[in-house]
Amino acid sequence: MVIPNDEALAQALETRETRDERRAQFEREALVHLDAMYSFALKLARGRDDAEDLVSDTLLRAFERWEQYHLGTNIRAWLFTILYHVFVSRKRRADAREVRAAADDGREPREPVGEADPEGRFYDSFLDEEITRAIDALPEEYRTAVVLSDVQGLRYAEIADVLRIPEGTVKSRLFRGRRILQKKLAGYAVEMGYVKLARAVA
Repeated sequence: MVIPNDEALAQALETRETRDERRAQFEREALVHLDAMYSFALKLARGRDDAEDLVSDTLLRAFERWEQYHLGTNIRAWLFTILYHVFVSRKRRADAREVRAAADDGREPREPVGEADPEGRFYDSFLDEEITRAIDALPEEYRTAVVLSDVQGLRYAEIADVLRIPEGTVKSRLFRGRRILQKKLAGYAVEMGYVKLARAVA
């Protein structure tokens, strides 16, 4: 049996204290982004219960892998990456179950009727209902890119990391998503007085 000397013991204690401090700092950095994570999860899952489950699973995975994160870097992008991939994994499993169920009983899979999240009809305080509806109506790939960029404030490279797609694809999805929003919201912007129609020249 090897008995550690005083120096080795002190080093081990210091390493443990440093690790505990780093873990506490990680938790402080991560928990600041709970609201942003929930908002993003709500846009992906479109239901409060599913969004809460997504955030819980994300935090669980993040805390399990916290040592992979470099303290002081962009923890929000790192958390969003985990959250997005938890969502994609769940969606694939759910889709596979639907296909199996349809094959088993010979019927097409059915979707629930009505609004999936009647109480969660908010996004952030600066987004009103009309804009929220327009974002919700975007195709999923465009919606995710627009939310990450224009609402959560991530840069192109960060979005590319979250979605695991090339930066050029991010720019393309943002361009198309924003064009769709622009067309949908043009009339609303005039109605609300955000923009004015140019007067016709006689």
